Amino acid sequence: MVLQTIERRGVKDNAVLKSMRSVKRHLFVPETNVSNAYEDRPLPIGYGQTISQPFIVAYMTESIKPKPEYKVLEIGTGSGYQAAVLAEIVREVYTIEIVPELGNSAAARLKKLGYTNVNVSVKDGYFGWEEHGPFDAIVVTAAAEFVPPPLLEQLKEGGRMIIPIGSPFMNQMLMLVEKKGKKITTKSLMPVVFVPFTRKQD
Repeated sequence: MVLQTIERRGVKDNAVLKSMRSVKRHLFVPETNVSNAYEDRPLPIGYGQTISQPFIVAYMTESIKPKPEYKVLEIGTGSGYQAAVLAEIVREVYTIEIVPELGNSAAARLKKLGYTNVNVSVKDGYFGWEEHGPFDAIVVTAAAEFVPPPLLEQLKEGGRMIIPIGSPFMNQMLMLVEKKGKKITTKSLMPVVFVPFTRKQD
């Protein structure tokens, strides 16, 4: 899978490629989809959510230029696959999931697999995880209409955020957001389709 669908499509970071080989995707998909686990496409994980396709996981991970000393925030834990990929590379991962059933099962799965450097919280990811910020990088795995201001505030100076921006279930644009001094720069990377960024209702 890594050679055919990730490396040949341009992902070059050795740590990312090693992590993608190490993390067993079939452990993060429902039993009914295990036979499809290594196909390069998103798969449903219940509650209207999906596990992202492997290439996108690798591409987003490479885009934040992860380093071993990094502390990374992820918004949208899902089944925990992206968090596990990050945890193989960086010092600490803080990941937020708004769906309790997914967040709790991901936390149990990651613990069972020995990821002691992943911290899972069930809450609204719009507000980030302020008490553990600032973060070296932020990975958002759901499409938002705009970049949530609290996430920008929790991004370190010189930090990178990768986030899909656009309307729900329509073509969105994967954006790279960088914080340089007090200046925020954005760069469009590629068209994508992600599930919507879910908020808690009043």
